[in-house]
Amino acid sequence: MPRAGENHIPIAGNTKVEEHGAKGEGRRAAAAAAAAIRSMEGWDRGTKSVVGEIPLLSTRAGPRDGDAWRQRLKEEYRALISYTSVNKSKDNDWFRISAANPEGTRWEGTCWYVHNLRRYEFPLQFDIPVAYPQVAPEIELPTLDGKTHKMYRGGKICLTVHFKPLWAKNCPRFGIAHALCLGLAPWLAAEVPILVDSGMVKHKDDEGAPAEAAAASGSAAAS
Repeated sequence: MPRAGENHIPIAGNTKVEEHGAKGEGRRAAAAAAAAIRSMEGWDRGTKSVVGEIPLLSTRAGPRDGDAWRQRLKEEYRALISYTSVNKSKDNDWFRISAANPEGTRWEGTCWYVHNLRRYEFPLQFDIPVAYPQVAPEIELPTLDGKTHKMYRGGKICLTVHFKPLWAKNCPRFGIAHALCLGLAPWLAAEVPILVDSGMVKHKDDEGAPAEAAAASGSAAAS
């Protein structure tokens, strides 16, 4: 027993157990990350590298699972913060997103893509499915609804054939950050240049140009 005034120091046996547990957890996390990368056949090396830097999730819980869902939300935020930091470190910051309700079942934000040195920005939203994380969220870009055949009604993007099998293989390890990285990011890269070059999407600086030109022409005619 420690005498009065002495600090109690945990016995060495407990410390070793804690260290062993931490090392074991670290090894399991590393093994899970390696397995996730191995499952990404057909994906480019850059995407694999980024995915390797996003923390994997462990709690298998959806919106109806009470305390387990709240734990899952903490993991989701941790992964999103890490993914955002990775993007900033690579000078590739491209989205802002957060939960739109206290339950964390509705998410809203903004994403953007730079094409020909011009930034094209789009509102972003999605709901967490009841069957999450077995089922991935359906990401919506409502302002692009009807402008491309690579989109379902309501502005839900069509994901690649590689995405759903990869998500299924990595349930429950993949979360919202992974859906953005492996679902939305490739979609923007493939579709935005086509939409811009075809005239279906205009830069915000060009949208007001015709009206301003017409107003200037009318003013000149009146004078």
